[in-house]
Amino acid sequence: MKNMTLLLICFTFQLQAQNSKVGTIDIDYILSVMPELEQVQQQVAQYKGGLESELQGKMNGLEAAVTNYRQNESTYTINQKKVKQDSLLGLENEINQYQQNGNQLLGLKQEEFMQPLYTKIGSVLEKVAESAGYTQVLLRDNTVIYIDNRFDLTLQVIKELGIELKEEE
Repeated sequence: MKNMTLLLICFTFQLQAQNSKVGTIDIDYILSVMPELEQVQQQVAQYKGGLESELQGKMNGLEAAVTNYRQNESTYTINQKKVKQDSLLGLENEINQYQQNGNQLLGLKQEEFMQPLYTKIGSVLEKVAESAGYTQVLLRDNTVIYIDNRFDLTLQVIKELGIELKEEE
């Protein structure tokens, strides 16, 4: 009975394996040929410019505060010097924190701007995969050891997106 169950399980897996069709897709390549990517890159650059501008303003404020401190240092009492130094240190820490947060915010904003492109690719991929009977689609990257290009859906998705490729691509 145990052998019969094992045989039945093996037979079921074999049937499932015969019914599956696996394809691949290169999302990065598709993104690189999408005309919408240029607009996303401009939006990211504009957002980055705003962050850098704000950071520069904070750095200019710190520079002005340091210059003011140095010019008036001789007139401060020991307690005033301590308070001013702590204030300058606080401004410097705030700038460092802003730089770290800025990098994270830039990454999040880039993902936000890219999301519509990923959604568009995903819906077209789903349509192409369904029409060709694919049960699984893998990302085409360095983790796949062998790929038969006949099962690569990248060019079909690009065509379905209405993107014309140059001959060399």
